[in-house]
Order: sequence, then structure tokens, then C-alpha cells
Amino acid sequence: MIGRIAGRLSYRAGDHVLIDVGGVGYVVHVSERTLSALPGVGEAVALYTDLLVREDLLQLFGFTSLAEKEWHRLLMSVQGIGAKASMAILGTLGADGVSRAIALGDWNAIKAAPGVGPKIAQRVVNELKDKAPAVMAMGQGPVAGEDGALVEPASPAAPATAASAAPPPPPPQAGGKPQAEALSALQNLGYQPAEAASAVATAAGEAPEADTAALIRAALKLLAPKG
Repeated sequence: MIGRIAGRLSYRAGDHVLIDVGGVGYVVHVSERTLSALPGVGEAVALYTDLLVREDLLQLFGFTSLAEKEWHRLLMSVQGIGAKASMAILGTLGADGVSRAIALGDWNAIKAAPGVGPKIAQRVVNELKDKAPAVMAMGQGPVAGEDGALVEPASPAAPATAASAAPPPPPPQAGGKPQAEALSALQNLGYQPAEAASAVATAAGEAPEADTAALIRAALKLLAPKG
């Protein structure tokens, strides 16, 4: 299994790139979102990869983060979702967008991807909703630096809320594993610790017995822009 490729970007096409690794060129299929994030031709690049093996076909798919790669693997496990549909979903929403949509049960967001109908979108949400917390906890993961090495990315700017200016609430107490996991997942999505903790605390107060997935869904609803 080829899990990662690092080299020089030799060629860019609409849905794939050619990466030169020590004189050997690897064709790596990528989503539009990933393609737009890659450097120019001749520059260093590194991608996590997943190898699709069929009787008459070998295809490499590339991703900028481990979370994106994991979502590709999970999406491909859903009946009716092939590599093309998976890349379309990830290209439309990104790994964080897929995490939010599935955690919230928002199949309309999944349906926004080209070639994905409502029945398939609902199936994706229903089959993967319990998998979202684990993938969200992975965070963005390292990405390619200028020399092709993988480095930790800066956290994305989180939506501005009143909670951002407030002092951070105390961390979840012992025995609050679902709260701690939900807090970690929200921070990996880019929310500031204070607003994430506030949302999780509110969600946990309204549903003390809620599991991690339920807390994440409730907290994301609280954090969603109003209006």
C-alpha cells in the first residue's frame, strides 16, 4: 500500500497531478479543492494517498490530511459511492465540511456534490453518522511544507461569537469522556477553546446522558451562525 507520496509536482490536470519521486512519475487523482491547494509545477509537494485496486485498474488518490483520506475510505464503504462520488463530495465540502454535515445529519449538504442524489446523500449520513466523532478527533493532520515535508497546519479561523471574548470555561471533569471528546473534535474543526467549551457545556447541560456524537451535533447547532 502506498500511503504517502512526496516529490516534485511535474504536471497538473483537471482531476489529477503527476508527482516526480526520484525520477518515477506517479499519477495521483485529487479533488478540485485539493488541486487548488497544491503548489505550482516544479515545487515540492506531499500527499497522503489511497490506492484503489481492481482487476484492470490501479489508481492513486491524494489527500492533504489524514482526516480527508479517512473520509474517502469511509465514503467509499457506502453502497452507491464510488471514487468519483467520494472525490466530488470532498471537493465540494472538504473534510471539515463532510464532518459537520454528517454529524448534523445534513444530507442536503452532501447532495450539493455533483452527481450525488438525495437517496445516496441520506444513505451516507445514516451509515456514517456514528463514525464522524472519530474522524473529527483526527483533526486536519500535517500538510506539505515548502520542502515537501509534512508539517502541522495553523488552525483555521473560527466563526466569531460572543463566547470568543469570554474566559474559557473549566475543562470537563473526570467521568466526562463524551464532553472531552466532543470538545477535542470541535477544536480540531477550528473552533476556539472558549466557544467550543461553552457550546459543549450547554449541550451537556441540556442532555447529561448524551454520547459524544449527540454532543457534537448539539454543539455544532449552537455554534452555527444565527440569522
